[in-house]
Amino acid sequence: MNAIPEPIYDVDIDGGRVFAWDGLLSADDQAQLHRILQHSSYARTEIARPDTADYRHWAVDIDVAAAARMPILAPALAAAARAFPGKRLRLYRCYVNVAHYGDMLFMHEDCAPGAGELTGLWYLCERWDPEWGGETLFFDGNKDVRAAIQPRPGRFALFSGEITHVGRPPNRVCYAPRYTLAMKFEPVT
Repeated sequence: MNAIPEPIYDVDIDGGRVFAWDGLLSADDQAQLHRILQHSSYARTEIARPDTADYRHWAVDIDVAAAARMPILAPALAAAARAFPGKRLRLYRCYVNVAHYGDMLFMHEDCAPGAGELTGLWYLCERWDPEWGGETLFFDGNKDVRAAIQPRPGRFALFSGEITHVGRPPNRVCYAPRYTLAMKFEPVT
């Protein structure tokens, strides 16, 4: 893999960081991953937070060993090394969320404050029209939106897991599913 380019997006939110890159996956890898996701067996198993447990959303887990063999781990770790120099990380969870028009997704954090965890999101779509919605929104401590990342084929977002965020489902005019492959990283001491 070539050197990781500058991120297209770099925002500080209450001391946490949100980054995004395009072009870290080849078009062939992106297309192959999208085809795999279209045929995966999703189940309503994922929850945003304990108080929304009655509203599960569609997901499928990916074994961490299998994720290490996919073309997503090396560029994700290289992007993390560029964004957070000196921080050693270990992938501890990997899964895919899928959302359709009408699904309900909730604001949440991925880790406790001070845990130092990072979340990576790969947007794995064939194509995405900005009119379709589906953005990942990031909030400050007052629950005001401070950043939004649009899905784009092969886009990679990386952010501090303690930032409150939500993936919005697609709008009514979108008939395509919104796939995000989530990677959860914890610091290695």
